[in-house]
Amino acid sequence: MFHFIGVLFNALIARPIFNLLIIIFALLPGHNLGLAIILFTVLVRVAMYPLLKKQLHHAMAMKKLQPEMRRIKKEAAGNKQKESQLMMELYKEREVNPFGSIGIILVQLPILIGLYSGISKLIHTPKTLFTYSYAWVQHLPYMKHLALNIHGFNETLFNAVDLTRHAMEKTGVYWPAMILVVVSVAVQFFQSKQLMMQDKNARTLRQIFKDTASGKQVDQTEIQAATGKFTLLFIPFMLFIVSISLPAALSLYWAIGGLIALYQQTKILRQDVSEMEAAVDSIPVEAEILSKPKKKNTTSSSKKKAKKRR
Repeated sequence: MFHFIGVLFNALIARPIFNLLIIIFALLPGHNLGLAIILFTVLVRVAMYPLLKKQLHHAMAMKKLQPEMRRIKKEAAGNKQKESQLMMELYKEREVNPFGSIGIILVQLPILIGLYSGISKLIHTPKTLFTYSYAWVQHLPYMKHLALNIHGFNETLFNAVDLTRHAMEKTGVYWPAMILVVVSVAVQFFQSKQLMMQDKNARTLRQIFKDTASGKQVDQTEIQAATGKFTLLFIPFMLFIVSISLPAALSLYWAIGGLIALYQQTKILRQDVSEMEAAVDSIPVEAEILSKPKKKNTTSSSKKKAKKRR
């Protein structure tokens, strides 16, 4: 069963990703692996833009539902069945899918695994350029040239960073790769922080656990907020631990992909704010006039009173 899944993953994801990278590499002037990875990452992120936009809209919708979710929590008064039912009704009414945010992760993860698989093959066996690529890719002019001299394969980023090396090696720190790791971790942190709800009064997980241990009832939304703060630091930390033991090529992909995603995310969130402001500005003038309370015309009424006196 696992062998079949491996073969299927290799045929549908890993090998096509590898060949797309090699095609970009073979057609690029200079035939630089680092630049090929950057262009590959740009293509992937552009293709994933609609999915990212959908994910961010979902995240913003979930933020707006927080007050309603707190209200439902109070109304249910500990009745989990009633709470779940009211939550599902709220999601259905607002057309929100509670699992909508995992879509981009499910797409991104196979790409990362496929890229890791291909780059690992290149690092350990450069001849994979020919044994793992499609027959028609092997007939590209530069691939024919490279077949005569495999040592001409340029696995660097602009001849400055060896993408086959790790940030942490037996001989010490390889700083060019470490810089890529730090950039990727920092970008991941700012991406997550941009989507977090800012609440100065929010408690930490430690404080919540203390209340739980003492028998106090804890609001589920408080737990979610505290968990979000914890993961804001935990995920970048885990990314750092994993990345320092991987080839620099993967850190390059993660760093460039993160920078592009951060730009796209900022753009989408700004568009959302602009759309909201435009919706407010587009309210007809008549509607604004009708919504305002009518003021009494004091000048006309005073004139009428003066006429009656005369």
